[in-house]
Amino acid sequence: MNDLKPLVVVLGPTASGKSLLGINLAQHLGGEILVCDSTQVYRHFDIGTAKVPASEQRGIPHHLVDLIEPDALFTAGEYRRQALVCLEQLCDRVKVPVLTAGTGLYLRALLEGLSEAPTRSESLRERLRLKSAKHGEHYLHRLLSRFDPEAAARIARHDTQKVIRAIEIRILTGKSVGEVHRAGRTALDGYRITKIGLMPPRDQLYARIDARTVEMLKAGWITEVRKLLASGLNGDEKPFQFLGYTELRQCVEGHVTEESAAKQIQQATRQFAKRQITWFRREANVHWLQGFGDDPEILAAALSVTNTTV
Repeated sequence: MNDLKPLVVVLGPTASGKSLLGINLAQHLGGEILVCDSTQVYRHFDIGTAKVPASEQRGIPHHLVDLIEPDALFTAGEYRRQALVCLEQLCDRVKVPVLTAGTGLYLRALLEGLSEAPTRSESLRERLRLKSAKHGEHYLHRLLSRFDPEAAARIARHDTQKVIRAIEIRILTGKSVGEVHRAGRTALDGYRITKIGLMPPRDQLYARIDARTVEMLKAGWITEVRKLLASGLNGDEKPFQFLGYTELRQCVEGHVTEESAAKQIQQATRQFAKRQITWFRREANVHWLQGFGDDPEILAAALSVTNTTV
């Protein structure tokens, strides 16, 4: 047991304060941050993905952020590969890894491993794209709901890439995404894992989501989207499917007003938080804390948990 290396995981829905709690824990424990977020691996998409600015990191290094360009593909398997390398490097430097997790699939990939999913079928994907073009943008998600209700419940309708991949797995293997992912995994070994979950009251979380959207817009989110489109990106890149970027692209192109876009983003983010909560509640061995990560009492409770396990 004493040979196990410590790993602290802070998980919870968006806007629950994971980043700040992670930084505070890293300061107290002599650690560094590993970000577990499928949106923050992309460069140039900063405000809407809630990356912690360098000025607010308090000198704590943040890893697994800004790994790839917007037109590149990135998978949970690639995240696991890079995270394992990062974990080894931190342990070699006697630093406690503090992982802030907003993407449940990436967290599961790291801690539980991934199964051997089928390789991409470009011909199948092309047929699915043609069907989507013929029947409407949400046709594929409706199809997935019939094929694999569990996967459809956790994948947003507008996330075409994930929807297509889920249908592809179902057709090629005859199994649901969940069945494939649960088979043949190799779990993370050699670590003493402490999971701390943030679960603020739902009404307070939703209020904070709405307020944070306004703050992001004031911080220049629309300007960021304009610059991204002016840089040569065509808007079809994966990051433009992230929360808010789809709506703000439509705003920049004159299809919706900023006020309308803001309301759409707030609603979509609340729905996303609900899906995150559903996912994380299935996570085992979590020390749940009923509040936000910026609450001193929550920090004290988190430190109490880590002091007995790290």
